[in-house]
Amino acid sequence: MHSQGTLYTISAPSGAGKTSLVAKLLAHTPRLGVSVSHTTRPMRPGEEDGVNYHFVSHAEFEQMLNASAFLEHAQVFDNFYGTSQLWVESQLAAGEDVILEIDWQGAQQVRRLMPNTVAIFIMPPSKEALNERLTGRGQDDSAVIQRRMDAAVAEMSHYVESDYVVINDDFNTALADLEAIVRSHRLTLASQQLRHQALLSALLS
Repeated sequence: MHSQGTLYTISAPSGAGKTSLVAKLLAHTPRLGVSVSHTTRPMRPGEEDGVNYHFVSHAEFEQMLNASAFLEHAQVFDNFYGTSQLWVESQLAAGEDVILEIDWQGAQQVRRLMPNTVAIFIMPPSKEALNERLTGRGQDDSAVIQRRMDAAVAEMSHYVESDYVVINDDFNTALADLEAIVRSHRLTLASQQLRHQALLSALLS
């Protein structure tokens, strides 16, 4: 018999390294998956439907929204994004742990519907490091960088709503911290009693 999986939300300001950390965490950790969001935005070159996102029309998204199919959803500029509640619940019921890479507002929505969610916030080691990471992409002018920095500061103020805070100063250390969070939740009494029911019964008989 398997225990119910754990749902994790991982939030971070742009430039904190969340996407790279989550990708490596998934590669290193069995029985851990990441939710693929539904979106109305157009597919970009190199993206795959069902891998990067589930690409749907505005009408399809609205239909799902009206059917309360989303655990959380958000509008970013003219496009909509949403997490399938049915998919998440089916993965958790199968004993799989699930990560949602979402902003603090999405994490709030998820927490309201699923109070046992474990919220993780990834922070940069300093404002200077965050600015360097945003500037280092070489894609934006100084005005855009400043807007992103302002948005990042506003987003970081919500770290207090999380259960765990990981500082991404050294990548490998931050990765080890994330792995430790997942590992510790798999070792709780309730999880171990379900996962090792036969063993525990045999040891005590």
